[in-house]
Amino acid sequence: MAPKGKVYRGSVKDFPGFNASQDADALYNAMKGFGSDKDAILDLITSRSNKQRVEICQAYKSQYGKDLIADLKYELTGKFERLIVSLMRPPAYSDAKEIKDAIAGIGTDEKCLIEILASRTNQEIHDLVAAYKDAYERDLEADVVGDTSGHFKKMLVVLLQGAREEDDVVSEDLVEQDAKDLLEAGELKWGTDEAQFIYILGRRSKQHLRMVFDEYLKISGKPIERSIRAELSGDFEKLMLAVVKCVRSTAEYFAERLYKAMKGLGTRDNTLIRIMVSRSEIDMLDIREVFRTKYDKSLHNMIKEDTSGEYKKALLKLCGGDDDAAGEFFPEAAQVAYRMWELSAVAKVELRGTVQPASNFNDDGDAQVLRKAMKGLGTDEGAIIEVLTQRSNAQRQQILKAYKAHYGRDLLADLKSELSGSLAKLILGLMLTPAQYDAKQLRKAVEGAGTDESTLIEIMATRNNQEIAAINEAYQQAYHKSLEDDLSSDTSGHFKRILVSLALGNRDEGPENLTQAHEDAKVVAETLKLADVASNDSSDSLETRFLSILCTRSYPHLRRVFQEFVKMTNHDVEHAIRKRMSGDVRDAFVAIVRSVKNKPAFFADKLYKSMKVQMGSPREQGYGTLWDSDFIPW
Repeated sequence: MAPKGKVYRGSVKDFPGFNASQDADALYNAMKGFGSDKDAILDLITSRSNKQRVEICQAYKSQYGKDLIADLKYELTGKFERLIVSLMRPPAYSDAKEIKDAIAGIGTDEKCLIEILASRTNQEIHDLVAAYKDAYERDLEADVVGDTSGHFKKMLVVLLQGAREEDDVVSEDLVEQDAKDLLEAGELKWGTDEAQFIYILGRRSKQHLRMVFDEYLKISGKPIERSIRAELSGDFEKLMLAVVKCVRSTAEYFAERLYKAMKGLGTRDNTLIRIMVSRSEIDMLDIREVFRTKYDKSLHNMIKEDTSGEYKKALLKLCGGDDDAAGEFFPEAAQVAYRMWELSAVAKVELRGTVQPASNFNDDGDAQVLRKAMKGLGTDEGAIIEVLTQRSNAQRQQILKAYKAHYGRDLLADLKSELSGSLAKLILGLMLTPAQYDAKQLRKAVEGAGTDESTLIEIMATRNNQEIAAINEAYQQAYHKSLEDDLSSDTSGHFKRILVSLALGNRDEGPENLTQAHEDAKVVAETLKLADVASNDSSDSLETRFLSILCTRSYPHLRRVFQEFVKMTNHDVEHAIRKRMSGDVRDAFVAIVRSVKNKPAFFADKLYKSMKVQMGSPREQGYGTLWDSDFIPW
């Protein structure tokens, strides 16, 4: 079922010992008489491949002289009926039905058109056009043209030709030219040359376009998606973004579509059904994998929580497994996890801040601008923002001194008096050194009733030895107390031990040790109860060694440890920790693992989650951004 030379990544496979005649009998018996055996219907249909279902339809017609799809429509109802009937159609006819429904009647379901036409291969497009003609005796292109308009229509027509260059066609000499043409058609042009976007994104091979996108980022300093959002609009913008997403990763595109179909109030069932049916024999395993990684939740569990009844059972069958379950989705996921750690071990992550030292910096001049912005009635917040966000942290410290020397006043006190709310917190945070800011956030996290464990974890799990030492010094200077003592008195158990160990700033800074990495991986596996043989160590001894490994080994060494762990257990260490630990201990160890894997990605995820929750904590929303602005690339 997979293309020659490729591993099959669908969740539904050919049923062994398949007998179309027997299956036709089973379905007939499940529907005859009063009522119908829905469980028997869903169990049979979801465990057969599409090719086998088509054979069952033919056998049913031969044996009973009846149309199986018509009988299923009669016996079943609602979303469950739509799902089962969709499964019975060949993929091209299912797509044709979806598009026909999308453009029939008043209004158009543009999202459906975009999803199908942006994601299908040339052959799938050709099959779709033929199926549409066969099923409805109409020309698909003519119907799409009659129901859409403008550049959106033009791009849909290009996609309907199914004429994209194949992936083995990469015109290296054209990569740079295409990137320049896209830049000149958008960012560098008054108005936008949409035709250039349509031609390049609609015709070039996916592999070629990936190289073009890399070149575009290099010459423009921004990803192609950002330019599309700035230069295009409406359904045309959405279509072009969908094309780019599918070029980068079709599995990630569908994972995002599935997540959006189920998150929040209500479920977009048509989208859910369409994707689960259409991808079940193509790349459902890849979609599940991306979904689990991107949303910290398995597709299986989200479907389980968001749907009900036979509809839920059928969707879960198509999903094919729960990636939150121990041991699920291996060895495929283990191979991917191993490659990720291998890449992490050899990759050199260049940390690039968004705030650079200002050229022609004049601390006294900046001090005068700030004083003028705060004198008299009202405050010129724009001037304050303009100065302080365009200076590096070291330059801000010089401005503090110049302000004091020039006016005999404390700049921090004046800013605090003149500003309010979130802006005050942001600006005052910018005026502290990184160590002072971290110390202040840690102090807030432990003082008063309750403890902000999330902040403790974020800071302590991500700082290097030099930064930890500076934080300890700043904390002692500001609060005349030891950070270690405050952490000890405000936390308990294994969580306290983790924080205290990290607060010592004793992480090794040397390279990996392959022999030791193998031994450390065994300890991690034994602690997480994933080792093949029982350990002679006591539980307490294992936990102590596990904690020591994660809190004191160097990042390069830990990357090798986690790679060895995958080889040893067929599990990813982050996944295993999430399954076998709980609470703050789990969150702390996961933060360490993710920081080791890719620290910028860890903070990107924190920022995303802090902003997607409408009523997020101000501390969480603003925290990572300040510290990372001088160091991390966003």
